[in-house]
Amino acid sequence: MVCQRCILTVETILKDLDLPFSKVVLGEVDLVNDLSAIQLKEIDKAFVKLGFELIETRVNKIIEDIKKRVIAYVQEGIPDRKRRLSSFITSALHYDYSYLSDLFSSIEGLTIEKYFIIQRIEKVKELIVYDQLSLTEIAYQTGFSSVHHLSGQFKKQTGINASHFKKIGAARRKSIDKA
Repeated sequence: MVCQRCILTVETILKDLDLPFSKVVLGEVDLVNDLSAIQLKEIDKAFVKLGFELIETRVNKIIEDIKKRVIAYVQEGIPDRKRRLSSFITSALHYDYSYLSDLFSSIEGLTIEKYFIIQRIEKVKELIVYDQLSLTEIAYQTGFSSVHHLSGQFKKQTGINASHFKKIGAARRKSIDKA
């Protein structure tokens, strides 16, 4: 779950299945009671219909937590940040970064840094589509050292340059949970 609509959707599913819960936050549900195997299958079936995934194992939860932290890091804005991404993640998850990095790479097939770049480019796309900032301002806000650096990463990730993307607009954007 990566947005408020996701939370509301999960709450609706749980209510429809008559499963009492105390809270639903991004990526987590606190249920009042333990689930039976049948209830677990019902939830999983309802989630899959909507493109959600039920995360049960500790490893999958850690991966999901890493993704949430990367997205939060990108969404909060990078230039004013004094902490590096690695310390931002480790302070929240309380694991050594090399362990988290190796785990993420083995499960996702890409590094945390690559996932971070993908999320930054999605943020750049969002800002370009909103058309309120120049590319220089967007580069600064998303933590790129220059427009040239932003343009190079943008082209590498999308196959087109940022100014061309500006012309074709939102048709090429992906939801952050699909990136």
